[in-house]
Amino acid sequence: MVKRLAKNNEGVLILKVSLFGDPLIMRELALAEKQTLYTLAEAIVESFDFDFDHCFGFFNSFERWFRAERAYELFKDIGEEGSPNARGVKKITIAEAFSLDKKLLFLFDYGDEWKFIVEYTGKEDPAQRRKYPFLITKTGKSPEQYAVSDEME
Repeated sequence: MVKRLAKNNEGVLILKVSLFGDPLIMRELALAEKQTLYTLAEAIVESFDFDFDHCFGFFNSFERWFRAERAYELFKDIGEEGSPNARGVKKITIAEAFSLDKKLLFLFDYGDEWKFIVEYTGKEDPAQRRKYPFLITKTGKSPEQYAVSDEME
């Protein structure tokens, strides 16, 4: 993942990311507000010790994500069909997405459907010489991305 210093007059957004259904497994991340949703996805996946090897999306609906009013999906950036009203993730900044919604569902791997709640919790000035994204806190053990099946044992 490419990390960078915050640009002039660029704030840093603090985001709390918790595993859907288990808020005790949580990460707190700091990202420059002009970084993209793609960078946020990379940071989330890395913070949970997953491989960044699947498509993903951000949605403003948590239970019925496939009918979300606002959706941002990697599918749109790679030329595949996604949700009809979705926008891409490679050009949408974190500040733009979270100006409309303070919480979004992050869905990683449409097959296994790893779901995370991403909540905007505040904005700060950037720290000198700090590169973003930055993992602030890590609470709880990361789940296994790929469960070992009985057949593999």
